[in-house]
Amino acid sequence: MSDVEVSRTESLTRHEAARRLAALAAALSDGGEVELALGSSVVTLRVPDHVRCEVEVEVDGAEVELEVELKWSTAPARQEEPAEPPSEAEVEAKAKPRRRARAAG
Repeated sequence: MSDVEVSRTESLTRHEAARRLAALAAALSDGGEVELALGSSVVTLRVPDHVRCEVEVEVDGAEVELEVELKWSTAPARQEEPAEPPSEAEVEAKAKPRRRARAAG
């Protein structure tokens, strides 16, 4: 179950729909904070650099439905602890070519 869900359905001209999508695209491209006007409410979303995108087209008789869905996690990203830098001995050992002894045959 969703913590919050806000939705609005309305009829638009193709031009109005294009303008809304273009505004959304510009907001996504410009900085990752998107404001969506939904009737008398405005929802502000912080969008990370990477999202999952799902596009679905459904044709049912005379009706066509196009859905574009963006998903992302709001959980803080886990950061791996930085590895310790190699010691001078490890750096030198990697830099020197190694010779393997041949087995006596």
